[in-house]
Amino acid sequence: MARKLPIIAPTLSAAALLLILAPGDTLRSQEEIQKVFVTNFPQTQQVAGTVSIDGVVRHATMQRLKDVQVPPVGPKETTRLIQAGTLATDGFTAVVVGLSGQTRARTVHPGTVGVLLIPDEEPVTRAFEEEGLMQFPIEIKTPPVTGASLSFASAQERFTLGFPRYRVFLYNTTDKTATVNVYAYLTN
Repeated sequence: MARKLPIIAPTLSAAALLLILAPGDTLRSQEEIQKVFVTNFPQTQQVAGTVSIDGVVRHATMQRLKDVQVPPVGPKETTRLIQAGTLATDGFTAVVVGLSGQTRARTVHPGTVGVLLIPDEEPVTRAFEEEGLMQFPIEIKTPPVTGASLSFASAQERFTLGFPRYRVFLYNTTDKTATVNVYAYLTN
């Protein structure tokens, strides 16, 4: 046994030296292009055809309602609110809403200008139209609009969306007609 030790020790030393000095093929293979196999699970998800993406994948979009004339009308006067259109929100989870505009003349009595988003769902709109009830509203309004300036703007606020479409209503508690722009940035 003592005779085999002088032969085994140099052999192990030489093997260890070769492993240390050997080229890094294992590192090089991780940097090279490798084959990938995709397994199609027909019971879970069937993949068919070509999968490709052209251009930028958008996760947000802007919708604007521009230059809507809003005479003096209070937010509780539901039959007189100015309907400005609808906001299509399907596929988005949140909206950032802001509004801006100008009064036609300097106001004598300060007031606010606001926007109400009411879900465009039959039971909700029926309650709004028949009884003046605002269910699930989203509202944003300006700080008090005074005679100091013709222009006004609200802060931007973010809201979680719960419906695929909203009807947009505007109000104006100043004593002058206002031209209003509503900005809705839909995001996920």
